[in-house]
Amino acid sequence: MQKEKDNWYASWFNTPYYHILYKDRNHREAALFMNALTNYLNLKKGDTILDLACGRGRHAKYLYKQGFNVTGIDLSEESIEYAKQYEKPGLHFEVHDMCLPYPQRFDAVFNLFTSFGYFENEIDNLRTVKAIKAELKSGAYGVIDFLNSELAVKNLIPSEKKKIGDIVFYIEKYVEDGYIIKNIRFTDDETDYHYVEKVRALTLQDFEFYFKEAGITLKNVFGNYRLNSFNQNTSERLILIFN
Repeated sequence: MQKEKDNWYASWFNTPYYHILYKDRNHREAALFMNALTNYLNLKKGDTILDLACGRGRHAKYLYKQGFNVTGIDLSEESIEYAKQYEKPGLHFEVHDMCLPYPQRFDAVFNLFTSFGYFENEIDNLRTVKAIKAELKSGAYGVIDFLNSELAVKNLIPSEKKKIGDIVFYIEKYVEDGYIIKNIRFTDDETDYHYVEKVRALTLQDFEFYFKEAGITLKNVFGNYRLNSFNQNTSERLILIFN
């Protein structure tokens, strides 16, 4: 069985280049999403939230500022090392594999920004859903914020380049064996780099299967960060609320 540290996400997410490429993510949009989500779930200040695959803690830090008690976990040691500089009572970060239940139960578990479907082994997707169930207090809700893969495949841009600072990223996208694959090539300091992002093109029906197998109830499905209803033909996101 392939070790986690050998997988594409373990190596790519641990590089500074991942954060350079995605440094312009919309923080205002993320804040509006967190506000809409916590209001919808009727979460109160002091409630506990697990930010699953938290990266450098962008969402976790915002949720903490809104008064929640937040734990962020991620497989990337580099990302967690960076996030730990912001730790304080009520905001904690730890390296942890999201396939395995974290040893604490929470008022909500959030898996945000398409941080799912990375695994080579299909069973690991189900293991992660079961782990989320184990991390929820009785009556609490889990949230998976995934891309709408059907629209993403339809609107796929085969190639593009992005210049960020002194680095030009050449990006190639295609679908293969049920995965949306992104090849990322660039040169920095006269060294050539090549990384791959690989996300399974999961649909609502795939998640419904996981939830059934895990004994989870799907409560609602939204299609964007304003929590409008999901439409598989037009929605950018697939946001699942379950318990």
